Amino acid sequence: MMKPGRRSRKLHRLLVPIAAAPLALTSLSGAIYGTILSFNIDAPWLLRLHTGNFGVINLQPYYSPLIGILTLLLVISGLSVLLRAPAGRSPML
Repeated sequence: MMKPGRRSRKLHRLLVPIAAAPLALTSLSGAIYGTILSFNIDAPWLLRLHTGNFGVINLQPYYSPLIGILTLLLVISGLSVLLRAPAGRSPML
């Protein structure tokens, strides 16, 4: 039987790579779009990418809620890992 603390770490390790990709894509594309827009360069393709339109796959109606749910799941699973750490031990070990 797996301990509860170990289970929460395993769940968090599973969620992080799944959630990190869309979060990183949205953060980077938004930062780059804002930067190049300040130089009066318009990049509509970058804005579409930022909002979840990936050409053939258009996730725009679902992308914002997906980003929000993934962020909440990461925070909740991260807190469960942090709060279940044994006293005197870092949860990173």
